[in-house]
Amino acid sequence: MTADPIPYSHPFRVADLAARKATRFDLQPDADACKRIAVALGLVSLGKLRFKGEIRPQGGHDWLLEAVLGATVTQACVVTLGPVTTRIEETVTRRYLTDMPEPEGEEIEMPEDDSAEPLKDIIDPGVVMTEALSLSLPLYPRAEGAELSQTRFTEPGAEPLSDEAAKPFAGLAELLKKDEDGR
Repeated sequence: MTADPIPYSHPFRVADLAARKATRFDLQPDADACKRIAVALGLVSLGKLRFKGEIRPQGGHDWLLEAVLGATVTQACVVTLGPVTTRIEETVTRRYLTDMPEPEGEEIEMPEDDSAEPLKDIIDPGVVMTEALSLSLPLYPRAEGAELSQTRFTEPGAEPLSDEAAKPFAGLAELLKKDEDGR
C-alpha cells in the first residue's frame, strides 16, 4: 500500500534557512494545486487559498513557523448535499524542536502543546497549510435552512417504531408515577 501523495509542497531545507533572521513565504497555490488539495480533503471546490508567514530561528537550534491561513472552501451539506461555502481565516503556529522527547510505552497521551513537532531536515509550509486547512474545515457543513426530517422505515402493514418507543425505559417513569399515586 502506498501513501497518498502530498497535494501541495513548498519545502525549505533547514540548513539553508537564515540563522539570524526570519525567512518569509507567501503561498498562493494555482488552480491545479487547489484542485489537488480539494480532492485530497474531500471538498467540492477550493477557491482562494493563501498561506502567508515566516519561519524564524528560536533559541539555539529550534524553529518557529507562524502564518495566517485564508481560504474559501465549498463542501457538500450533510443534509441536502448542496454546496456550502465557508471562509476560513486562521492563525497557524508550529514549533520545530531539536530535542523533542519521544513518547514511550504502549499508551501515549497527547501533549498539551499540539504545535510542537520534531525538527527534521525540511520544514514544509505547503504541507502545514494543507494540514491546517483540513483541521479548520467545518465538520458538519449545513446549508442555510437545511434540517433533518424524521423518516420512518418499516415493513408493509406494521406500525413504524417511533423515537419514544425505541427508548427502553420510555414508559417506566409513567408506570412509577401511577404506582406512587396508588392507581
